[in-house]
Amino acid sequence: MIKKAPLTLGLLLTLASAAKAEVFTWSTASDPNTMDPHAVATAPVLGFLNNIYEGLVRRGPEMDLEPSLAVSWEPMGADGWRFKLRDGVSFHDGSTFDADDVLFSYERAADENSDVQAFFATIDRVETPDPLTVEFFTKKPDPLFPSGIANWLIMDRTWTEAKGSATPDKEGGTATTFEANGTGPFRLVAREPDVETVLESFTAWWGDAEHNLTQAIYRPLKADATRVAALISGEVDMIEPVPLQNVPQLEQADGIKLMSGIESRVIFFGFDHSSDTLALGDAGGANPLKDVRVRKAIYQAIDAEAIVKQVMRGNAQSSGLLIAPGVNGYKSEDDVRLATDLETAKATLAEAGYPEGFALTLRCPNDRYVNDEAICTATVSMLAKLGLDVTLDAVPVSQYWTELREGKFDMYLLGWSPGTFDAEHPIRFLMHTPDPEKKLGSWNFGGYSNTTVDALLPAIQQELDATARQTMIDQVHTILKDDVVYTPLHVQPLVWATRDDIALRQRPDNFLILRWVKRN
Repeated sequence: MIKKAPLTLGLLLTLASAAKAEVFTWSTASDPNTMDPHAVATAPVLGFLNNIYEGLVRRGPEMDLEPSLAVSWEPMGADGWRFKLRDGVSFHDGSTFDADDVLFSYERAADENSDVQAFFATIDRVETPDPLTVEFFTKKPDPLFPSGIANWLIMDRTWTEAKGSATPDKEGGTATTFEANGTGPFRLVAREPDVETVLESFTAWWGDAEHNLTQAIYRPLKADATRVAALISGEVDMIEPVPLQNVPQLEQADGIKLMSGIESRVIFFGFDHSSDTLALGDAGGANPLKDVRVRKAIYQAIDAEAIVKQVMRGNAQSSGLLIAPGVNGYKSEDDVRLATDLETAKATLAEAGYPEGFALTLRCPNDRYVNDEAICTATVSMLAKLGLDVTLDAVPVSQYWTELREGKFDMYLLGWSPGTFDAEHPIRFLMHTPDPEKKLGSWNFGGYSNTTVDALLPAIQQELDATARQTMIDQVHTILKDDVVYTPLHVQPLVWATRDDIALRQRPDNFLILRWVKRN
């Protein structure tokens, strides 16, 4: 007879804890390429890190602004904003959060090496009158500042400096590329880039946990078929994006449920507006894309409705603007594309001096947006009918941003979701003349420049009268269309799939917020 050891209190607690352990595993197409919240300002990075780090403010399920590390904020007249900080907050390593960490995070995020420096274009200086108060003094009135820093995440000064990472390095990387120490509801415990990242629930988190997870495991799976198979087999509990061609299959699969909506992200093409010659193509030593007539011809040769119907399988809506419905400043009457008209496009191209066309390279990511490479492949065929010899170069997003910043493109694909949910955001990042010193135009890769747009931006940022402000936004949208600065395609669909025992919330910016995930 085998004598069993008695169940001690400690063993009972251990068994009870194990019984309650809830692990959630999810997958997307591309791994966030850094754990540094100031190094790269892309949705995959900031969305992921919103679970580990926190900002002074955050956004709720409907994108409404909420207190986070700040409990309140108020304008200091026209001079700036005062934030009162949350007391008793700890970083994951146990150190205490205070105003000095906010000051350090401002200095780091506003550094020339930071990819989020544009958040602070209007800031003159930051002061910390006491450990729980931070004052942001602006160069001019900035009523949008609180909403503009919802994705600015706070780091611990002592820990970050001890790691030799006082400034971000998006190219070479630092210790903070692989390690993290935030205040958020989950802490980083293991990181193997492009393979697996493991998070654990932070039991000392200041907030009330809505989730019931003890561990969250992220596994990037680039191939659509692999991602779908992993969900069906139960290897993962959630995938996004769902390949649109697999929607019918998943609708019929046992134990799977779909969540769908319209993301706040517009997909569009950009052009090299500033170079004298094409970087990669051949147009006899010229850059035809500097000519608005050439850009207009390309626009009218691209059938966005056909892309929505065939490539996106009807799961998108075409767009004539860089902002989607629901974004402040959007007007449906302005959301109209130029008519697709191949014959008119050919005549316009000939008028510009290129009746036989020319050769150019279209750069695209192949793992960032829904059907990104397929969108570009369809576009190549459409532009061939215009007479253009287009070479498609589709690469992983991990190298895509670097190459765009280095000017290695003639034409490129981009998607944009405004972090402030306001039309000012794409004007500041995508349309203003690039100005690193003023932290403006940081995603205006093509170098478009318009003095009227540059003058309107600060006025839009400061104007409190809604009607007057909308008039200025409308003026920018008119310039956007007249100059054919970009070629809008569609608003990206938002399609997620989960196992049927998972409950979560789908936010319009496509951020998976783990504090809302429950396993039933």
